[in-house]
Amino acid sequence: MELRQLEYFVRVARLQHVTKAAEELHVAQSAVSRQIHRLEEELGIRLFMQRGRNVQLTPVGQLFLRRAEAVLGDLDRAVMEIHEFLDPEVGEIRLGFPHSLGIHVVPQVVAEFRKLHPNVKFRFRQGMYPSLIRDIVDAEVDIAFISPYPEKSDQVTGEVVLTEELFAILPETHKLALKDSIMLSELKEDTFVLFSSGYSLRPIVWDACREAGFTPKIGFEGEEAGTIRGLVAAGMGVSLLPKMAMYETSSMMPAVVKISEPHVTRTIGIIRRTGEKMPLVVQMFHSFLLEFFKNQYQEQ
Repeated sequence: MELRQLEYFVRVARLQHVTKAAEELHVAQSAVSRQIHRLEEELGIRLFMQRGRNVQLTPVGQLFLRRAEAVLGDLDRAVMEIHEFLDPEVGEIRLGFPHSLGIHVVPQVVAEFRKLHPNVKFRFRQGMYPSLIRDIVDAEVDIAFISPYPEKSDQVTGEVVLTEELFAILPETHKLALKDSIMLSELKEDTFVLFSSGYSLRPIVWDACREAGFTPKIGFEGEEAGTIRGLVAAGMGVSLLPKMAMYETSSMMPAVVKISEPHVTRTIGIIRRTGEKMPLVVQMFHSFLLEFFKNQYQEQ
């Protein structure tokens, strides 16, 4: 079995078309077909079925695709690690993060890191909590910010770098908008604007309300901190957001009020795959992050 056969197979599987795969690979269609045929003969199975002008993976072909992609991915990482070993200053970091950290934190830390290491490249991947865990486990990213930090996991490891307080956000016309602080239970009759299911802040707010003795009445849902802020500012309800979600300003901003009881927080952590040595450039970035958060984002 040759590496070229795996490369051709993966490209055809992704495009579901031999001619298009050949065009991307800059080889003749007959060469791609010949290598796929040899691979099938060696394995003793059919990898593809014909579907009109396209091809479709057989069930066993789908199984083989996952393994072939893993092999090619490992080879790519091996080559990258060799280059980074020779010069980590020209390496690449694949960084995952939730949407809520993309407004301020990620741009800030990357900008500061690149002041010290200007030739390091970044590849970014945003996602919700479950997808960030999956991206780490599947080696789609090298390191990821996550919130809340997963306390128990055999597949990922890391550190909590920040514990951040959540504040109540209210329409400026709300009767409690001018208070210095409130108890969360004072909002039990209000309609809440929450993040959609799958976003980590939603269960944090939900659990805080339950701790305060009520179940929040959900009027609207959103997928971005800016959407939540805008809906609240427009009088559609109330919500809870962390301070770093308030950095961005617009003409529609809600009132921000401290919550005295219960004390609502979220943890922000950095995770990586358990038992796997990080490439040198990622180690360099990881050490930078720990020092950066220690100096810049210590909880007051």
